[in-house]
Amino acid sequence: MKSDIVASGWSPLLALQRATHATLQVLSAELVDLDLTGSEINALANLADGRGRTVSELGAAVGSRPTTLTSVLDRLERRGHITRGTRPGDRRAVLIELTPSGRAAAATIRDAVADVEHRALDGLPDEALVHLRAALQALTEVSS
Repeated sequence: MKSDIVASGWSPLLALQRATHATLQVLSAELVDLDLTGSEINALANLADGRGRTVSELGAAVGSRPTTLTSVLDRLERRGHITRGTRPGDRRAVLIELTPSGRAAAATIRDAVADVEHRALDGLPDEALVHLRAALQALTEVSS
């Protein structure tokens, strides 16, 4: 099967890139009233469960280095969507938490994500979704 992918000229990685850009365009259009960038949408979506995270934990969740995430967090903090504090028992770790406006934005984002996922994936059989999850996990864990 893997040799068939190479022989066909179809690249799963490039298809993932196209899918990412397409879904981000749809989400950005549906969430235009929030006036957020794709990176800000991603960060808030990953905080939507209400659990505070360190910058490192959030970076891993959004697929970004903590240093890259800093400017996103700066913008979200200026807009009043997040706070930065310390983690109990570890004053060195910066804990990112949603504010009330951040919780509202994150809930809106989660609803939009769920709607796009439903529209895109609802017709797929469960087995295909299991395989999709495995393929995405493998791509996420690829080592350099």
